[in-house]
Amino acid sequence: MVAGWFAGEGDGFRLLGTRCAACASVFFPREDHHCRNPACGGGELAEVPLSRRGRVWSYTDSRYRPPSPYVSDPELSWEPYALIAVELEAERIVVLGQAAPGVTVEDLTVGTEVEVVPGVLHEDAETTWTTWHWRPTGVKA
Repeated sequence: MVAGWFAGEGDGFRLLGTRCAACASVFFPREDHHCRNPACGGGELAEVPLSRRGRVWSYTDSRYRPPSPYVSDPELSWEPYALIAVELEAERIVVLGQAAPGVTVEDLTVGTEVEVVPGVLHEDAETTWTTWHWRPTGVKA
């Protein structure tokens, strides 16, 4: 999906953010040019792997096909999916992402513990676009 936003496989899969050396603020999506904290004079930004787990902060379902630049095949019927906002365990920042396939809003409540897992956004004959998904802990895909 976007280069540099995640790395690894299996249990080593992590979202990648950046941390400011001056104020310790953590950013996702990553920031590579300047500290976004308005109270900070700025410091060196270093890439950091983010927590694999967090808790559902909010969630909803997507019942319609989003407009471009979202990639989907208009010939196929639309499959609704859950969107989850997760407060990361250590960083205490909220990261939005799709639920893992098979996870619906009926499986979620605010406060549910979830973990980040690799996912597929779209694939065709030549390319697979990868992304991240959130999955309740203890659930295997």
